[in-house]
Amino acid sequence: MTHDPHIDAQTATGSGRSRSLAPGLDMPLLGLGVWEVPDGQQAEDAVRWALEAGYRHVDTAQSYGNEASVGRGLSASGVPRDQVFVTTKFIPGRGRDPVRELELSLERLGIDRVDLYLVHWPKGGPIRAWRGMERALERGLTRAIGVANYNRRELAKVVAAADVPPVVDQVDFSPFKFRRKLLASCEEVGVALEAYSPLTHGRDLGDPVVAEVAERIGRTPAQVMLRWVVQRGVPVIPKSTHRERIVENSRIFDFSLGEADIAALDGLDRTGGTGRALGNKWWTLGGRARIFAARLARPFRR
Repeated sequence: MTHDPHIDAQTATGSGRSRSLAPGLDMPLLGLGVWEVPDGQQAEDAVRWALEAGYRHVDTAQSYGNEASVGRGLSASGVPRDQVFVTTKFIPGRGRDPVRELELSLERLGIDRVDLYLVHWPKGGPIRAWRGMERALERGLTRAIGVANYNRRELAKVVAAADVPPVVDQVDFSPFKFRRKLLASCEEVGVALEAYSPLTHGRDLGDPVVAEVAERIGRTPAQVMLRWVVQRGVPVIPKSTHRERIVENSRIFDFSLGEADIAALDGLDRTGGTGRALGNKWWTLGGRARIFAARLARPFRR
């Protein structure tokens, strides 16, 4: 595949390609996720290639261990800092202060503030970390705060208790994990649901329904699955460390899926339209064991 940064940038940026989180704060619908990308040149290159391809949104986390590489990729890209939406996530736990941990994240990233700071999961209860998150916002270390992996009830609790409610709930979301009830709950309280693992780690790219839609409209299965997400106004953060796939994943704004195709993809859901955020709570011993078993069975990663 040939690489033309100018053309790629046109496909991944522009009006109608972002989600408003608050007055003056828009999140690009397409971002690069870097979960499980090792710290070092691989993560740095992925970020740089994504920004060259027109992405203006990068998602990392303290638990990923690659914030420093993400920061180097941001710097090496030459893209002005104020043009890139940067997210990181707080690791909740006893004795951990969201403010101090974000200060350390900013040092690793080499920036003055992030655009979005999320509680990575609701360990210790959904509101345990929230006052510290609000302090991080008050101190100007982040432009917005939110949560990740919160189910309907957990989200409702933090919204009710907050002085500043979350603007995002980042969850595992795709045609195969179409969490209708959680999406509806987010919309009801003005929270943007954000999708991670939208390509299901590559497991379902060969699904017959996805493949048929992709072949008929002249797109790849990955582009069809990503378009299904962003066509709902849901931000999405596909992960890849391959330059050609990063570019491929960016080319989702120059076509639309028809109603029949949307309905067919909706029908792939395996969650029953759940209000839950994920199947395994990995911060518990049982959840970690189930996730380890699933990784062993994973055929490949994009």
